[in-house]
Amino acid sequence: MAAHGKLRRERGLQAEYEAQVKEIRWQLGEQLRCLELQGELRRELLQELAEFARRRAEVELEYSRGLDKLAERLASRGGRLGGSGREPQSFRKEPWLLSPLHCWAVLLQHTRQQSRDSAALGELLGGPLAQRLSHIAEDVGRIVKKSKDLGQQLQDDLLEVVSELQTARKTYQAYRAESASAEAKLREAERQEEKRAGRSAPAVAATITSPASAAEAGPQRKSSVKKGGRLVEKRQAKFLEHRLKCTKARNEYLLSLASVNAAVSNYYLHDVLDLMDCCDTGFHLALGQVLRSFAAAESRSQASHMQGLGSLEEALEALDPPGDKAKVLEVHAAAFCPPLRFDYQPHEGDKVAEIQVELELRDEIVPRAQNIQSRLDRQTIETEEVNKTLKATLQALLELVASDDGDVPDSFQASPSTESLKSTGSDSGGRQAGRKRGQQQETETFYITKLQEYLSGRSILAKLQAKHEKLQEAIGRGDKEQQETSWTQYSQRKLQKSRQPRPSSQYNQRLFGGDMEKFIQSSGQPVPLVVESCIRFINLNGLQHEGIFRVSGAQPRITEIRDAFERGEDPLVEGCTPHDLDSVAGVLKLYFRSLEPPLFPEDLVVELLASAETEAVAERVQPVGHLLARLPGPVLVVLRYLFAFLNHLAQYSDENMMDPYNLAVCFGPTLLPVPSGQDPVALQGRVNQLVQTLILQPAQVFPAPAVLPGPVYEKCMAPPTAGCLGDAHLDSLTGDTEPELEGATSAQEDDPEGVVEAVACFGYTGRTAQELSFQRGDVLRLHTRASSDWWRGEHGGIRGLIPHKYLTLPEGLEPGTPPETMGPSGHRRRCLVPTSPERHVEVDKAVTQNMESVFKELLGKATMRPATTTSPGPHSPKSPGSGGSVLGRNKGFARGPLGPTSPSTSNLQGPDSAPKPH
Repeated sequence: MAAHGKLRRERGLQAEYEAQVKEIRWQLGEQLRCLELQGELRRELLQELAEFARRRAEVELEYSRGLDKLAERLASRGGRLGGSGREPQSFRKEPWLLSPLHCWAVLLQHTRQQSRDSAALGELLGGPLAQRLSHIAEDVGRIVKKSKDLGQQLQDDLLEVVSELQTARKTYQAYRAESASAEAKLREAERQEEKRAGRSAPAVAATITSPASAAEAGPQRKSSVKKGGRLVEKRQAKFLEHRLKCTKARNEYLLSLASVNAAVSNYYLHDVLDLMDCCDTGFHLALGQVLRSFAAAESRSQASHMQGLGSLEEALEALDPPGDKAKVLEVHAAAFCPPLRFDYQPHEGDKVAEIQVELELRDEIVPRAQNIQSRLDRQTIETEEVNKTLKATLQALLELVASDDGDVPDSFQASPSTESLKSTGSDSGGRQAGRKRGQQQETETFYITKLQEYLSGRSILAKLQAKHEKLQEAIGRGDKEQQETSWTQYSQRKLQKSRQPRPSSQYNQRLFGGDMEKFIQSSGQPVPLVVESCIRFINLNGLQHEGIFRVSGAQPRITEIRDAFERGEDPLVEGCTPHDLDSVAGVLKLYFRSLEPPLFPEDLVVELLASAETEAVAERVQPVGHLLARLPGPVLVVLRYLFAFLNHLAQYSDENMMDPYNLAVCFGPTLLPVPSGQDPVALQGRVNQLVQTLILQPAQVFPAPAVLPGPVYEKCMAPPTAGCLGDAHLDSLTGDTEPELEGATSAQEDDPEGVVEAVACFGYTGRTAQELSFQRGDVLRLHTRASSDWWRGEHGGIRGLIPHKYLTLPEGLEPGTPPETMGPSGHRRRCLVPTSPERHVEVDKAVTQNMESVFKELLGKATMRPATTTSPGPHSPKSPGSGGSVLGRNKGFARGPLGPTSPSTSNLQGPDSAPKPH
């Protein structure tokens, strides 16, 4: 019953969401219809005015009778201005609602009062005024069409954002369900473990009474308890991983929710009003100029009609674009009223309704908030500049509209007769008018372009501001929670999550510059390691990185990472930082660019480019999908994985400035080399269109996982954890390393003569539970040599591993000391080892001077910027004196010698670098 109730609630929430989206779609359609209706209204009005001018000129000689007939005929046809809709009829019945219609009504009333007019007035009406009205009608139609196209684009963007919200909600629901399932499995394992522990208690009592049976039952009980413990640990790791994924998905859902609400509010409160202003651009002013010209000419010809002209002038003065806009909004309130805000819909009983900044996500969210703040600052400046340009362009456009008819009343006043009016229309005046119209159209196009940029920038600002506010609130809450959380626990959690290095593999096929299909078959990797690891690294660190895949990385770093992948290693598991994002992206592009043969054969490329000529993206999907189906299955799996990732990356274009087209420009030449014998420049546009289609529609172009089994890209990835390594790795971690350390140390407990005391030259913070932490000057007891870089020893009664290069040893301590203990001059290191207050050892002078200079430099840096060098932090300590370590046996990369070193995460240690233990 509970499951049925949950299903009904989910269906109710889904139905509510669909109803809300349906309402928005209806409103958007109504808005376009209303804008088009207003444009038709204006064009019909202008056509009526033009017809009025021509007919007025024809019937001027018939005086009052002709004018009365004209007025009656036009009054009876006034219904054309309102159309057949119920709402537009209110404008016709109440003409004072809109100022242009009011002007038209006053003009008709004035026409009924007028009975005679001069021949000059007829020529004026039939000539310049009629032509000007036709021009205004053309201008209005053009502006309305462009405004409608712009409004359609804004609505498509808004619906796309709403669709992305639905996708984010579904993603969150999926991860929430997985988290709940993992939690249930964990609880079940814990209950089984408790039952097993309960059954073992009576067995212990029986062991006391029967020693003979204890010897037989002991190993079996230990094995059962050990298996149960492993099961609980494994499910605990799975639960933590799914919970982290659920948190990330929830955060993305909440961010998308805030972004959608901001975009919807911005559209309804600002964009729609600006579109209406755009539709009205110059219309009221041009119409006023035409009618004022007519009024001025008629006032000069007939002074007896001053009363009628006065009323017409009042109507012209009442032309009010803001008032008309307010009236349209009032009449069409159902279409232009902002909809309700989208509410957060928790899934599966999730009680968290806000963005969480857990310790694992802090390193991702804090830089993201900083990047959004930087993007906000730049976007604000750009939008303000565009707004200034927009206002200046609008002013220039209105000046051009207002200056078109300035010479008509002057010419009429100077030459009132018909003959003189005909003589004034010279060729030079026509050319000047043509130049003015051309300049006006250019200014109008530029104005529409700037308006589009301004509206787009303001929408981006609204979405970024909403995300930034949400992230700042979450970070503020996280700072308070962070004070109550132990950084030591966080360090231990990070160490538990650190992934064991992937062993070096020997492939039969080349990775870079080889055949990907053969490599997949020989290596058994459905998605090559370089593709999977690079995408995971960018997913975890670089979805919001500005210019990802567009900004080139450091070539030495790219080469270093490529060589490691070629050796079968995974250098991105550890050792790489977010500073390497551009280099990692460069490695991913380099891999696909260097494949031989390319992923797409030349004949297939030609057919794909031919299918890309279709203008509509939706029409290109089906033929492109049929063509891609000819590729081998393993190649399709990799392409599906790649383009699902690129589609996810493009969803962050507000922050990383990489929309689908920009990504297509970066990946087009990489994936689709132009066939030989064809012009790359001429085909580049179609290549970009094709790749953009694959990025926008990966689910429709590539086969579904049910049809083509294989790895599927996950939007919310978690860092690789030890719980995901499997039982083999768990056995190696718990059964090999720790017993080896315990056996070695226990062997030294009973041999005090083999213990040597050494002095720590530099402070060191252990990065795992096996490594010891100590400070400069501490006395350490060394038992035996674990490797060329590590000792087994103890400090403060705690046994563990000690790095060799952080110590100074007595001279002649170990005859077989490897070359790493030799100084730069070839002499063995000698140091004073204070095993007692009276015992000293002579130190080599050259080494002493060198070490003193290092100490002074380190102490000077410590006094300039205080840092907690001995307390464990959230980051593993770096090697002393350098920005990173070289590639060690752990198969991981660190920053090279030129990489930056963070003072807050590095310890004041020596100039050498000890590799990590294994």
